[in-house]
Amino acid sequence: MKFEVKHCDQESDARTGVISTAHGQIETPIFMPVGTAGAVKGVHFAELREQVEAQIILGNTYHLYLRPGLDILRKAGGLHRFNTWDKPILTDSGGFQVFSLTGIRKLREEGCEFRSHIDGSKHFFTPENVMDTQRVIGADIMMAFDECPPGNSDYQYARKSLRLTQQWLERCIKRFNETEPHYGYSQTLFPIVQGCTYKDLRIDAANHVCDALTHLDDCGGVAIGGLAVGEPTEVMYEMIEVVNGVLPKDRPRYLMGVGTPQNILEAIERGVDMFDCVMPTRNGRNAMLFTYEGTMNMRNKKWEDDFSPIDPDGCYIDRLHTKAYLHHLFKAQELLALQIASIHNLSFYLRLVSDARQHIAAGDFTSWKRSVTEQLGKRR
Repeated sequence: MKFEVKHCDQESDARTGVISTAHGQIETPIFMPVGTAGAVKGVHFAELREQVEAQIILGNTYHLYLRPGLDILRKAGGLHRFNTWDKPILTDSGGFQVFSLTGIRKLREEGCEFRSHIDGSKHFFTPENVMDTQRVIGADIMMAFDECPPGNSDYQYARKSLRLTQQWLERCIKRFNETEPHYGYSQTLFPIVQGCTYKDLRIDAANHVCDALTHLDDCGGVAIGGLAVGEPTEVMYEMIEVVNGVLPKDRPRYLMGVGTPQNILEAIERGVDMFDCVMPTRNGRNAMLFTYEGTMNMRNKKWEDDFSPIDPDGCYIDRLHTKAYLHHLFKAQELLALQIASIHNLSFYLRLVSDARQHIAAGDFTSWKRSVTEQLGKRR
């Protein structure tokens, strides 16, 4: 994997770039639709390509390990061939999912024992077998196995958790370096910066990751984890600034699990290049549509006889259907409503980062961001 910075904003840390992978190029800043179990909920891959214009999607190691399982993925020739997505894929290591299984997991230095949320069967994740699992999945970008502590963790727990994540990272790197891809193309590993909301721990974590990058045989970038998990928004922004002040500028930076359109623009301004979040599809399935004019609740009666396009500047499906029709579909509990709303939201998120790229290149990103941020947060 290669990363090239193309443009830098003169008034902030925003930048554009291009990530090159075996399955194609990714223009940054970029938003990555979440395809947890190998599929983006409610959206066909043809729609992801043609309407959403997604450049990369996510899969999740925990979920894919449980279903369909490694044997099926290996026989299929990896996730790309299994689900027919021919562009880049990033896999989350499953750490967040495992550690969210409160009460049915046991954490120790060797790894984490957990019970499946599907059938209660017992499993054990280690840094080594998580690397092996992601090799089988065949993601272009693999994530290191880490612990994601709760956002309200006290300092002692956060420090202990970070030490464990750092030990696991060293084991991930060793396993990554001593294994080979299965399907004839290269894979890369992203370390994850943890440290909760404590500045000194975040700096420690970022420095440790910088050192780790020098020991990786094929390393592309760095992830920032453990944010947007309950801490105040301004604290999240502060932690991004702290971490990006340490991380190398020639590597892409991936902010995991964030967030709202406003969050994304604020993080771009602070030097983040990659984003993912379930919010576009989850909120879409609940009739909430993101637009530059604010968030629309399509169940509201005000849309009942509004025959204007869902979004006149949006993708094909936005221009094809009216607000009144989508309102009707939600009231009638038609599955098509969930599909249209999900496509719209994902398309809007991809348009948002595309517009950000254009304004960074044009040199007016900061003023453009100020002009749209307040309106994005309005309720319609």
